Amino acid sequence: MGARAFGLWLWALAGASPLAAQEFTTLKGHGGPVMGLSVLPESGEVVSVSFDNSVGLWEGRTPRWFEGHAAAVVAVAALEDGRLVSGGDDFTLIVWDRETGEGTRHVGHKGKVAALDVSPDGAWIASASWDGSIGIWPVAGGAARFLTGHDAAVSDVAFSSDGSLLYSSSADGSLQEWRWQEVDAPPRELLNQGFGINKIVLGPQDAWLAYGAVDGATRVIDPASGEQIADFTLERRPVLSMAHHAATAQLAAGDGQGYIMVIDTNAWQIARDFQAMARGPVWALDFSPDGRMIYAGGLSEVVYGWPVEMLGAYDPAGETDHSFLRAPEEMENGERQFMRKCSICHALTPPPSRKAGPTLYGLFGRQAGTVPGYAYSDILDGAGIVWNDTTIDALFDLGPDHYIPGSKMPMQRITAAEDRQDMIDYLRRATATEGN
Repeated sequence: MGARAFGLWLWALAGASPLAAQEFTTLKGHGGPVMGLSVLPESGEVVSVSFDNSVGLWEGRTPRWFEGHAAAVVAVAALEDGRLVSGGDDFTLIVWDRETGEGTRHVGHKGKVAALDVSPDGAWIASASWDGSIGIWPVAGGAARFLTGHDAAVSDVAFSSDGSLLYSSSADGSLQEWRWQEVDAPPRELLNQGFGINKIVLGPQDAWLAYGAVDGATRVIDPASGEQIADFTLERRPVLSMAHHAATAQLAAGDGQGYIMVIDTNAWQIARDFQAMARGPVWALDFSPDGRMIYAGGLSEVVYGWPVEMLGAYDPAGETDHSFLRAPEEMENGERQFMRKCSICHALTPPPSRKAGPTLYGLFGRQAGTVPGYAYSDILDGAGIVWNDTTIDALFDLGPDHYIPGSKMPMQRITAAEDRQDMIDYLRRATATEGN
């Protein structure tokens, strides 16, 4: 906390501010970047989803984990009956029973599920997918319908206030309106701004629609006519997250440079603009039920929360420079290769680990697919590969997609033989078990 923030904190503590109970908050426990957030309207509990394949329900500062996705989870929403629905890189939606933790899987998409919305009557879930389609899923169960009409990945969806219309955005640069309850009804294109649109938000009674795009465009239009109402585009890109709190007329947008902009939707002017993250993007945003706190997630493994009235008083959250103990230029080459290629998914410490991949502790001489408690893909479960200099070298020379087709490892290669050997030498030391 900087000197300015410390002074404001003392001032609030002395009782000079109605926000004395509102403090900067950190929720720690995920094993990878935080990709999506939803704050439950009744309780104010935060639900977070992460690159570590998990859903976290934060009961205070203590999380309950919902495990079942086979890849990064990027979207989550609350259902009216108290359940949760999440979607992710495994092309799957899972509806979670909050009491038992049991999940019901829904399959049908052929690409990443990028966003979710729930109809106002609570009966339908809409999903946006990188396969170019929109899924319409009955909450009560049954087969899904898929709407097609975009020319690229669908990035976000939003139901109208009465549920009769559905709005969608896409990497093809367009915003479309769907009469989704009418079979085979073609969409109406509201606009095409030339660059991919990442996020959309509908205002109260559908009076406006805000969108954030790859080129940094942050604009507000009339969804009935498509005419522009306001433009808040700044020299920062891309816009990656948006959230709206109707009662306090606040619209927030997070971007790839770690900033959060808060717009007053009554006056249509920027109320606050601050650097929230010390490094990396703001991938996820949501407000507390009373609108006095804003929560954000990004490259860090932490969910951060700020009192809205004190935004800008705090130093940027997260590590100032790097997530490593030292700057990359101060590392030996093997450690640098590991940090760049492996550290986001794999820990070097003994299990258990909340990372997306299994821990590498005791890696050398270990048969692939044998770390207890980790849900491996079928191709690795009981595979005959034993990790040593030769197999690790082949993995990064050919790439996981070619060396182990069908595994969950993302496609990446280390093309230089010297870099591969340096990383192998580093891993041999860093993953050694006690006494070995």
